[in-house]
Amino acid sequence: MLHTFVALVQDKPGVLTRVASLFRRLNINIVSLTVGESERPDTSRMTIVCEAPDTAAHRIRASLYKLEITEDVDEVGRSEAVIRELCLIKVAAGPSPPPEHPGAQHSRSQIFELATVFRARVVDLAPESIMLEMTGAASKIEGLIQVLRESGFHILEVSRTGRMAMRRGHHTSRVLKALGTPDESTTDPNQPAYPNKPSAEDFLENQFPDVHEEEA
Repeated sequence: MLHTFVALVQDKPGVLTRVASLFRRLNINIVSLTVGESERPDTSRMTIVCEAPDTAAHRIRASLYKLEITEDVDEVGRSEAVIRELCLIKVAAGPSPPPEHPGAQHSRSQIFELATVFRARVVDLAPESIMLEMTGAASKIEGLIQVLRESGFHILEVSRTGRMAMRRGHHTSRVLKALGTPDESTTDPNQPAYPNKPSAEDFLENQFPDVHEEEA
């Protein structure tokens, strides 16, 4: 089962390594990981997609909280969040098929038609190739790639960002408190940024004593 976690972490050197090491110690595979700036200063936003049993969600979240660099962690699902992925696809499309694939399709008009159907954009046009940009659900991106291959086109390169997720709608102060996230309208600037942040023991109840943070 795939789980999607959104984590706010301190923007410091080595953060990515520590998060990756944590999943390695838990023996859980990371399917995709995206990192970028967030709305908070000196804080990065990570969207982590991992493959793990349904019962492991609390363990993963609690283990992330045990890292002192972690400020907030939220698990989101498809029904409660907007989940998107960006993909760049470079397809061979010149006056003749590529020499290494003499039987491949190379009609640019057909590529333009497929791009229109899947709502992809042409972002680069070279003598021997066309680059498409597509944003959407992973299944939609995989559908375009599959159609291109089944239509006989030769895909030169594929670059995908992995999932990016954000909860739908506006959270009330009660929801923000439950998530351990401060309400900007009521937060005292002299108070800690995450006063309601739960500890790992709140989730684990000492059921996983072998999960420890590595010493620096």
